[in-house]
Amino acid sequence: MLNNRVDTVELIRIVDAVANEKSIDKELVLTSMEEAIEKAARTRYGQENNIYVSINRANGQIELGRRLKVVENPANSQNEISLKDAQKIKSDIALDQEILEPLPPVDFGRIAAQAAKQVITTKVRDAEREKQFNDFKDKIGEVLSGIVKRIEFGNIIVDLQKAESIIKRDELIPRENIKVGDRIKAYCYEVKKEAKGPQIFLSRAHPQFMAKLFKLEVPEIYEGTIEIKSVARDPGSRAKICVTSKDKSIDPVGACVGMRGSRVQAVVNELQGEKIDIIHWSEDPATLVINALAPAEVQKVVLDEATKRIEVVIDENNLSKAIGRRGQNVRLASKLMNYEIDILTDQEETEKRQSEF
Repeated sequence: MLNNRVDTVELIRIVDAVANEKSIDKELVLTSMEEAIEKAARTRYGQENNIYVSINRANGQIELGRRLKVVENPANSQNEISLKDAQKIKSDIALDQEILEPLPPVDFGRIAAQAAKQVITTKVRDAEREKQFNDFKDKIGEVLSGIVKRIEFGNIIVDLQKAESIIKRDELIPRENIKVGDRIKAYCYEVKKEAKGPQIFLSRAHPQFMAKLFKLEVPEIYEGTIEIKSVARDPGSRAKICVTSKDKSIDPVGACVGMRGSRVQAVVNELQGEKIDIIHWSEDPATLVINALAPAEVQKVVLDEATKRIEVVIDENNLSKAIGRRGQNVRLASKLMNYEIDILTDQEETEKRQSEF
């Protein structure tokens, strides 16, 4: 057990080794050791003692003692000391002051040693968990990569090397086949601090997962020349992404598509064949809705910015294209723009106007 007979150089080496192995602060390891020695000393000398422990940060020398209050007539020898006895330790001490009485170096024994080891282990584990939480807290909004460790009730547990994360069943792309041992990418959307360590939540269905994949595939997005303005997804089926360029000489849609569609195809493959519409962003909502509903041809747009509603008039031939399968196209366009979009045919628009008058 740690006491004055411990090789102080060896103590500093142990501290350095633990700090480096666990990637935690050396000061925290030393503080944990001080608490461990204090706990062992209380076991040896009595819980009533006000034990004091200090490890010299430079040479590893351990100072062990107890704090005593200087009084005229001591009633409790474990907490109090007479002025006469105190002056033998420190000549200029006065009444009502505290004095540190050194305790002799003692082998604290097996039980105390186990208790001390438990204190150090707990403190180091807590520090590891805190470091894990801080490391992954900064990764919220990033795409993380790991190995599928196990599958529990449809939820995927992913090994990120330093920690485990979870992809809940409803955060997976529908119908994708994932097996234990697969390497998988996902978007980190939340990190919670828990007693057993950080809870890291990943998603493959999140709209920002697609946006981050484009950032990885398209250098112009990574560099900031092209900006992703908004994203809407129906995971595993279809998605829309709005892009704009800060450099007028660069076509943002073409840059995202890539040579022979290589860039967009890499994203499509990762998203299990999800069809992606890349749309040129416009500050004008009327122009943007026309772009978002492509390939349907829009005849007329009626915009109400106060209620964030858009009426789009389309001829009968383009109606099915604009609405899409089960309303998918217009629904994604609505999410993309954050507007409620109403699709009307020529006849419906005429009838509506007549009823208003």
